[in-house]
Amino acid sequence: MVSTFPTPNFIDLSQIRLEIRSLQTRLVEWRRRFHQRPELGFQEQLTAEFLSQKLTEMGIDHRTGIAKTGIVATIESNHPGPVLAIRADMDALPIQEENDVSYRSKHDGIMHACGHDGHTAIALGTACYLSQHRDDFKGTVKIIFQPAEESPGGAKPMIEEGVLKNPDVDAIIGLHLWNNLPLGTIGVRSGALMAAVECFRCTIQGKGGHGAMPHQTVDSIVVSAQIVNALQTIVARNVNPIDSAVVTVGELHAGTALNVIADTARMSGTVRYFNPALEDYIGKRIDEIIAGVCHGHGATYELDYWRLYPPTINDARIADLVRSVALEVVETPAGIVPECQTMGGEDMSFFLQEVPGCYFFLGSANPEKGLAYPHHHPRFDFDEAALGVGVEMFVRCVEKFCQ
Repeated sequence: MVSTFPTPNFIDLSQIRLEIRSLQTRLVEWRRRFHQRPELGFQEQLTAEFLSQKLTEMGIDHRTGIAKTGIVATIESNHPGPVLAIRADMDALPIQEENDVSYRSKHDGIMHACGHDGHTAIALGTACYLSQHRDDFKGTVKIIFQPAEESPGGAKPMIEEGVLKNPDVDAIIGLHLWNNLPLGTIGVRSGALMAAVECFRCTIQGKGGHGAMPHQTVDSIVVSAQIVNALQTIVARNVNPIDSAVVTVGELHAGTALNVIADTARMSGTVRYFNPALEDYIGKRIDEIIAGVCHGHGATYELDYWRLYPPTINDARIADLVRSVALEVVETPAGIVPECQTMGGEDMSFFLQEVPGCYFFLGSANPEKGLAYPHHHPRFDFDEAALGVGVEMFVRCVEKFCQ
């Protein structure tokens, strides 16, 4: 369903410098090229080849093949100073696009439905501008083009391959185009912005039999139903109500016929939370609850539980810097949205565990143009005016941090 919020006029385009405004045509061209050729995680070969070609044309030093398809571009100023990293993710989603646009995906069943095509274009535009203005900042900017954010996660392997070293990164920033906010707003906050992502699969083994003779069976469906209900008590009764958390069972499969009691049921789900202190707790409680319910019914179980991403937690000092830059770009406090937390997850979190940084949301929805479908929707798209705003944000963050 399309959102119906109004589009505020917080952005005065005069605050976006002329040279960045002149980049807009190329930003749109790059973004649409990426959009037409979407690639899944660790398969971003076409994207990486195009980026490497453009970076070479711009005379920007870069390394390719990091964590398979990742790229790191290094832009040194003409003056010594700190090292700031900028991160952009490149991967798409296994979704069939339904938009009727000239730049519609050419890859069947794959779509940029989360804005990563825009992130990549913004980062490339930022590299282009900074490479031509090396006297306007001090130190070094490392631009990280990361594969596989949607899963299984490209940040951690890039870190393991040394993208934050040589030179050592002092801080990192990144943005996410955000259709939950209208064009002209910027969501930035200190502390937790996005949630941890943990996952589980469980097989319940009961004893099957005739639907009319339940006393001879251990009904895996009844056991599973009680587990699903009991798992909700973790958030309701075990987690401090001040702390937000989610336990969702998204799949439950059992049974083959209406008069047969199923011997096996399979379920899977996800866990989300902001507070890092909950890292071991919720998974432990899930195991305990499943064990207790199964024991009470004479069933057995196998549980597979794993952590995907930790919470995305912004450093207060870097968040203040981004907020101060945002105030310059949108020119009104009303355009800054501090209450922008989401239970969605992001592997930017791994970078933020290594160095102080800030991940922020760049409002990109424009209902008047029909550009307000939510992320991961087959008709997701965004107002491309946000691309220039993203470059301006990044450039000003560089100039303020590297001064």
